[in-house]
Amino acid sequence: MVVLDIKAFVPSKDYDISKAFYRDLGFSVEYVTDDLALCENGECTFFLQRFYQPELANNFMLQICVDNIEDAFQRCNNSEHKTKISEIQQESWGKVFYVWGPGDELLHMTELNGLR
Repeated sequence: MVVLDIKAFVPSKDYDISKAFYRDLGFSVEYVTDDLALCENGECTFFLQRFYQPELANNFMLQICVDNIEDAFQRCNNSEHKTKISEIQQESWGKVFYVWGPGDELLHMTELNGLR
């Protein structure tokens, strides 16, 4: 078996607000079906679904690797649709901050050492 791609299915509590949140973060959000949108930024894509189960959403995490953590922090912090955001933290492997989306999903916004 050769894996060509993997896409996550991100839950949303309010589908329209979640679409706006990911647009705020710089993703294009394209219609797939009434209950599914494809979110894309560069070569990275995932599906946003009109589906919400609290147990899933409260445990759903994505790591999003960026080339500039400060720019990503400003973009995320400026979104009126986020629910919570942490400060940028320096780790041995790079920098990270955490932002909770409107569907209770947790995004690990990460700048890895050497990728900038």
